[in-house]
Amino acid sequence: MAARKSKAVTDELVMVPLGGVGEIGMNVYLYGAGTEADRQWIMVDLGLTFPGEHEPGVDVVLPDLTFIEQQRHRLHGIVLTHAHEDHFGAVIELWPRLRVPIYATPFTAALLRAKAKDDRGGPELPIREVRLGGRIKTGPFEIEFVSVAHSIPESNALAIRTNLGMIFHTADWKLDPAPVIGKPADERRIKELGEEGVAALICDSTNALREGISPSEEEVGRTIAKLIKSAKRRVAVTAFASNVARIRSVADATRAAGRELVVVGRAMHRIIEVAQETGYLDRGMRFHDQSAYGQMRREHVVALCTGSQGEPRAALSRIALGEHPDVGLDEGDMVIFSSRPIPGNEKTISRVMDGLADQGIEIVTDSDALVHVTGHPRRGELEQMYAWTKPACLVPMHGEVRHLEEQARYGLSKGVPHVVHARNGTVVRLLPGPAAITGEVPVGRLYRDGRLIVPAEAGVVRDRRKLSFVGIVVVALVLEKGELAADPVVMIDGIPGKADDGTAMESLILDAVEGAVGSIPKARRKDVELVRDAASRAARAAVNEAWGKKPICKVLVTLL
Repeated sequence: MAARKSKAVTDELVMVPLGGVGEIGMNVYLYGAGTEADRQWIMVDLGLTFPGEHEPGVDVVLPDLTFIEQQRHRLHGIVLTHAHEDHFGAVIELWPRLRVPIYATPFTAALLRAKAKDDRGGPELPIREVRLGGRIKTGPFEIEFVSVAHSIPESNALAIRTNLGMIFHTADWKLDPAPVIGKPADERRIKELGEEGVAALICDSTNALREGISPSEEEVGRTIAKLIKSAKRRVAVTAFASNVARIRSVADATRAAGRELVVVGRAMHRIIEVAQETGYLDRGMRFHDQSAYGQMRREHVVALCTGSQGEPRAALSRIALGEHPDVGLDEGDMVIFSSRPIPGNEKTISRVMDGLADQGIEIVTDSDALVHVTGHPRRGELEQMYAWTKPACLVPMHGEVRHLEEQARYGLSKGVPHVVHARNGTVVRLLPGPAAITGEVPVGRLYRDGRLIVPAEAGVVRDRRKLSFVGIVVVALVLEKGELAADPVVMIDGIPGKADDGTAMESLILDAVEGAVGSIPKARRKDVELVRDAASRAARAAVNEAWGKKPICKVLVTLL
């Protein structure tokens, strides 16, 4: 009897976010069941985020999985809620560190396979398809996939059950009665789960600051159709490639206007192929590759382009710069931005828009017409979710801190009895209740930098960032028997060439370095580190005096 009582006390269901809580992007959520000493885990989503201006040269940002890597023998699988990059984009890079089964519904599975195929030399992933509305059992977890509407096919909430009870992880969702692609949120099933008893609602917070109910995807389709119908010359539409409903709306609008659709960008082609394979787009949908663009009359073409977030290598960015090999726009053409900026991308998108405006191209955004709707719930939708699920506790996720805190306040105001304010790295005990934060685990970021994955704290990107502000000085010295065997060689990069008085910066550095080396007693000039340090200090001081900034300085010393 005593042993059973001890087990009831020590068995727990915990949630540990490694990304996605306090930020938009890089969603990774661990759920652990059992005792602290022998906790069994599942991972929900494994996403990435994109670098900001303070991360120069970085391709993408990945979550640091060190915490779960160290106990991967107790990780039973990765469960993917949907196929957006911030939820599944890190799988190909990081799965080799975990080597566990991957569970996904058919569209997500097909898109992941397509991405892996494009990644030459990538791993063969053990993807186990789950039917829509299906269930899996792995370790101590039973997980039910519950369909919800979002801006991509087959977004799923998850009902996660253990012997202690059930929690509901919404992933990304909205309430849309006419999503164009797929079905609306499964209201009946969600209400049934609420009656069963939801111990904790882990809920999307992205639009918690916005009142009302999100408009429907169907309304966007109607607006795009009107714009294309009324356009006098070319039309280009840019949207998230993963938004299959938007692709269908653009294709339908193009056909209704008697125009021809041209698809521009590899990511858009990949999505269309997967959507046709899984039945979300008609295999007979008519469109042309970008190579046919130049053969079409201006008033007959609609170009569907990648690059809605200003990505420098995407189609629209190259078009805005006049550098695309096949596609160009002229004065009087129209570009519809059927998207909204992801936080952090505003400047890159503005640069693309400025490039288009400079060419006399008309720009239409969601500030001008209903050409985009969110895939995330506003406050009215959150209120409905609370009413359906009747949770004992709310844990806001998927949002920056202000979004999380606003949903926390809103949930309490709508009768949710308890809220836990989680952040990345917090250990949240969900069951047995009351839910509470009980600890922390290490979290961090990895950078995919070219072909390598490097820890953020390694300093490579920090040094690169510093280079962008203060430049670099390289000094080469050759010493023979304690004397300079030749004049030092000085190279500068990213530093002004001359001081205010016209003196060449290299000359100032050369004089300073020679003086510093000469001040070292001859007997001590065999100490390479001493010579290197003295020369570096002198060079930086000389540049700082002339320029007001201290550069990075590298000194190469050769002793003969």
